[in-house]
Amino acid sequence: MASILILGASYGSLLATKLLMAHHRVTLVCTAPTAALINREGTVVRFPVKGREGLVEVASRELPGILQAATPDEVDPGHFDLAVLGMQESQYGEDGVRDLMQRIAAARIPCLAIMNMPPLPYLRRIPRVQADLLKDCYTDPDVWAAFDPDLVTLASPDPQAFRPAGEPKNVLQVGLPTNFKAARFSGEAPTRLLRRLEADIEAAHFTVDGQPVDIPVKLKVHESLFVPLAKWPMLMTGNYRCIRAHGMIPIQEAVHGDIERSRAIYAWVSDLCCRLGADPADLVPFEKYAHAAASLKKPSSAARALDAGAQNIERVDALVRRLAVQLGLANHEIQEMVGLIDARLAGNRLAREERIAA
Repeated sequence: MASILILGASYGSLLATKLLMAHHRVTLVCTAPTAALINREGTVVRFPVKGREGLVEVASRELPGILQAATPDEVDPGHFDLAVLGMQESQYGEDGVRDLMQRIAAARIPCLAIMNMPPLPYLRRIPRVQADLLKDCYTDPDVWAAFDPDLVTLASPDPQAFRPAGEPKNVLQVGLPTNFKAARFSGEAPTRLLRRLEADIEAAHFTVDGQPVDIPVKLKVHESLFVPLAKWPMLMTGNYRCIRAHGMIPIQEAVHGDIERSRAIYAWVSDLCCRLGADPADLVPFEKYAHAAASLKKPSSAARALDAGAQNIERVDALVRRLAVQLGLANHEIQEMVGLIDARLAGNRLAREERIAA
C-alpha cells in the first residue's frame, strides 16, 4: 500500500478514487470545512461508463483503500511516497499551501502534477526550454525554486470533471472519462512507483449490482517526456477560446464554430510542441480532439473563473506565446488570445479594487 498526498480535493478526488480502488492510502489536502466534510462523509465521484445507462456512483467509503483529508498545516510530507499536485497553478502561492510546498520540496518526495500549467521544474527537464524566461507566466514562480526537476513530472489532465451544481464539495462528476497520461520521472525509482500505481489502477474493478464494472480514467505512464504536452493544442484551440471580451462560450462552440480556424491553431501549437522535442506520435490528432470537443457543452474552467471575477488563472496561453518567442516563432491568433485574457484579468482586478475602495 503506497501513501499518496494529493493537493486539491476537487479534481484531485478523481485520481484519489482510482487509487483507493487500487488499495492505496490517500490524503487529500483542502480547506478545513472541506476536510471535515470528507472525513465525516467521504467522497463521491460519478463516472459515465460505456454500455451503461446513467452514471456509476463511486463512494470512497465502499473502496478498499484508506482516505483522509487534512489542511496544509496538518501534513508531514515525509510520511508519503508521492505528492500529486492537483490544484490550479495560482493556488500554490496561497497562505498555508505555499509553506506545504516548501516542506514537500525539502522532503524530496517525487511529485506528479495533474495540472494544465506545467510546473517550472518539469519545464527545466526540456533541453530547448529556457525556464527562467518563463517566470512571468506564473502567479508565484518562487514556489517552485526549491524543487529538484528530477523529482517532478507531469500528467496531461485530459479527464474532464466538475462539481455538479447544488452538490456539496465532496461530490465530483466526470464529463469526459479519458486517461491521465504521465511522463516518466528522470530517475528509475520514482518511475517504478508510477508504473506500480498504473498497474494497480488497471487491475482494480468495482462491483455494481453484483457485476464487476471497469471504471474508466486510468493512469498511463509514458517514456516520452513530451506526452503531457499533448494537452497544449487542446487548451489553445478550445479552452482559452471559450473566453470572449464579454462573457464566454462552450468548448464545443469554440472548436466547431469555425472548424478550419480551429484546425489551423491546433496544428500550429502541435508544431511548436514538436520543435521543443515532441514526436508527432506523442500528440493527439486534431480529428480525435474535435470529436471529443463535440461533447463538451460547458465553457472551460478558465473561462468560468474569469467570468466569476478571478484575478489569476492558469496562463498556458502566455506560456505558449513565450515559448514560441524562444524558438523565433509568432502566431497572430495566440497573441490576440493572450491580449484578451490580459485585458479580462486587468478588468477583474480593477473591479476588485473599486469594490474595496467603495
